[in-house]
Amino acid sequence: MIRFGVDFGGTKIEAAALDADGRFVARVRAPTPKAYDEGLEAVAELLAEAERQAGARAERVGVGGPGSPSPAGGLMRNANSTQLNGRPFPADLARMLGRPVRYENDANCLALSEATDGAGAGAELVFAVILGTGCGGGIAIGGRPRTGRNAVAGEWGHTPLPWPRPDELPAPECWCGRRGCLELWVSGPAFARDAGRPAEAAAAAGGPPLDRYIDRLGRGLAAVVDVLDPDVIVLGGGMSNVEALYDRLPAAIAPHVFSDVFATPVRRAAHGDSSGVRGAAWLWPR
Repeated sequence: MIRFGVDFGGTKIEAAALDADGRFVARVRAPTPKAYDEGLEAVAELLAEAERQAGARAERVGVGGPGSPSPAGGLMRNANSTQLNGRPFPADLARMLGRPVRYENDANCLALSEATDGAGAGAELVFAVILGTGCGGGIAIGGRPRTGRNAVAGEWGHTPLPWPRPDELPAPECWCGRRGCLELWVSGPAFARDAGRPAEAAAAAGGPPLDRYIDRLGRGLAAVVDVLDPDVIVLGGGMSNVEALYDRLPAAIAPHVFSDVFATPVRRAAHGDSSGVRGAAWLWPR
């Protein structure tokens, strides 16, 4: 069986096909258009090319992207690709493609991919974090994504930074309208802004900006451990390539966890930036 998935990102759209063992048999990318209708057309074109490369037709398609459709009416909300908000994106995709579509938040797709055959393989509960242009969290339980009753499970990036320090107050305003969201502290742009230089250069330099970043990320993840107590935490997105995180995060998380022990492994996503599209393809069970 060949599965097809689409990762609708803020800067790129990727379509891919996986064989029964999870190996790529097709993969194609293109920049994400800013206009809504052009985005729909781009998905259709990329899927057609993936089908051509795979030599098979997609009978159904999994799609991962920002935000989520509201259970109240199917309109998108909470997407940092704001052209999607207020639109019936999954339904419009199904109409455009002429086949069933399953849509899931991109961080949940990361969690699903890594729980299936990545850094969280074999774990019952995986919490996955995207630390990229934005910041999001996703949950997989028993190898399936956990969307939640209100379809907001894992929306960690728009919870406030826990235990703020005096110099972190008053909390800055987020694009979502709230204040102090974790996205303002632990996304790639947030780190670059605090360091006063590009994130990659700031990470290589280390020093106080990286110390602050790890401390903030540790506090944010400690709150997740207190609520979910996951078997593994998986990091994805551009900031997940910072090696110091894996050496230093456990010690930054532990003091804030309401437990006398903290033994949860923190791992880099095994499939890197492929995890989003892989997780989208895995949205349709075997």
